Amino acid sequence: MNRPAAATTAPASTYQIRVAGHLDEHWSAWLDGFALTRGDDGTTVIAGPVADQAQLHGVLARVRDLGVPLLSLTTGCTGPRAATTAHASQPALQRVLRTERLTLRAGTAADADATWAYRQLEPVGQWLTEVPADHEAYRARFTDPARLATVVAELGSTVIGDFMLRVEDAWAQAEVAGQARGTQAELGWVLDPACTGHGYATETVRELLRYCFQDLGVHRVTANCFLDNDTSWRLMERVGMRRELHAVRGSLHRSGRWLDTVAYAILEEEWSPT
Repeated sequence: MNRPAAATTAPASTYQIRVAGHLDEHWSAWLDGFALTRGDDGTTVIAGPVADQAQLHGVLARVRDLGVPLLSLTTGCTGPRAATTAHASQPALQRVLRTERLTLRAGTAADADATWAYRQLEPVGQWLTEVPADHEAYRARFTDPARLATVVAELGSTVIGDFMLRVEDAWAQAEVAGQARGTQAELGWVLDPACTGHGYATETVRELLRYCFQDLGVHRVTANCFLDNDTSWRLMERVGMRRELHAVRGSLHRSGRWLDTVAYAILEEEWSPT
């Protein structure tokens, strides 16, 4: 498709559409050639430049026809200003948080080795979207600026887990899109198996929920996982989140099995600090 000449002087809008479940690459052509990126959290980001609202509405209609739940819609720019807009990678956690036993801080490149130590383990890797082939491949992926927008949990000076905290724009109709910016957050987590059974993940997620609602002022927080990963969805329920979606055999696991996925959420008015 040819773009209007004005696109050479004004940055084109680029949109990121996040949906529950993993979409196969062959859907990219049907979705106007948008890139598909499958995440560790069981979601897919559909991203690409949009010439006008008619094209955006067409892509959204195709997403709806796929029958996958829409989780968020965010926008930025492509072209000369892209590095300072859509691709800026500022951690959502802007300060150090402390719980009764843990310190939560933004991740750094120095955390690559500690997180690789447990992410390469089979009980952990079976639920991750991608398991890098070797340490160097993992280091390159972890130290990518976008990947470093994460939260690291420390017990003393030991990294025991890494937690995703991503602030997003909630989906909104065009006339009120500005009011939906930064109003939703998503959480995800990976904990060192050697540190399970002590309530560390629950302690961390509860503090991150508090941070989301009280410090960031979002109105809704989401999380999702494979149904077979009962440790994760039981944690979601333990912190007060409710199941909103059960996608039956919606995601293809590297084992060759089609697995169910579940999505959870909690609203600010449903959350309790205790």
